[in-house]
Amino acid sequence: MSGRGGEAAVVVDGVAVGWDATVIQRDLSFEVRCGEVFGILGGSGSGKSTLLKAMFGLHPLLRGRILLEGDDLAAARGAARGRLLRRFGVMFQSGALLGSLTVLENVRLPLDEFTDLDDAERELVALAKLDQVGLCPAARKLPGELSGGMQKRVAIARAMALDPGILFLDEPSAGLDPITSAEIDALVCALSRGFGITSVIVTHELPSIFAVIDRCVLLDGEAQTIIAEGRPADLRDHSTDPRVLRFFRRETEQGASVP
Repeated sequence: MSGRGGEAAVVVDGVAVGWDATVIQRDLSFEVRCGEVFGILGGSGSGKSTLLKAMFGLHPLLRGRILLEGDDLAAARGAARGRLLRRFGVMFQSGALLGSLTVLENVRLPLDEFTDLDDAERELVALAKLDQVGLCPAARKLPGELSGGMQKRVAIARAMALDPGILFLDEPSAGLDPITSAEIDALVCALSRGFGITSVIVTHELPSIFAVIDRCVLLDGEAQTIIAEGRPADLRDHSTDPRVLRFFRRETEQGASVP
């Protein structure tokens, strides 16, 4: 998908991220178009999740700025920041579900925090979100009673609770068996295509990359910046950068394939 007329939903402009004085990635500039599924790719330790957290304001920037639908979250204060937070949803890698709350209560959390709906209305909305991910029958269960794939679905439902324009998803299919992983991929596609949501996904799972992602950037830990940007299949088939080819073909520097 090219998005709605190529309009940018997210702009990353001259960004550097890291911890204290340690820079992990620098000179990052790219745009995520409205309505597309955009991937942040790279090897372990390359800073993918750190960048994603910076994009939705959970990790401070060392340099640069990030705009969400034209607004700078880092610069927003008070009520303006609260309104901006409602525009996006987040699914963390672990799911980050609260084990003492039921599935329904977990999905309700953003509604409790950011809306003035009454209790019955919040429950109806939360049930509708669970229905979108096929988990209404599990509404009264605790997260510990669910499989890993079902927990990921609940986390996606919670991220969708406020009808956001942008979804940030950190490794949505990581740690799942191939069938469950493919089901999560299909769910992400259905939500993005069906509701016109812009999705930003961190992943290193090749099947998910080629099944879900429209465009991507590839981060390199040694270079500490973006080494490729484009459609995953184009990068795999046409890049002349050996680092890019090794990532997409799962090869070591000696040319052996990694299982």
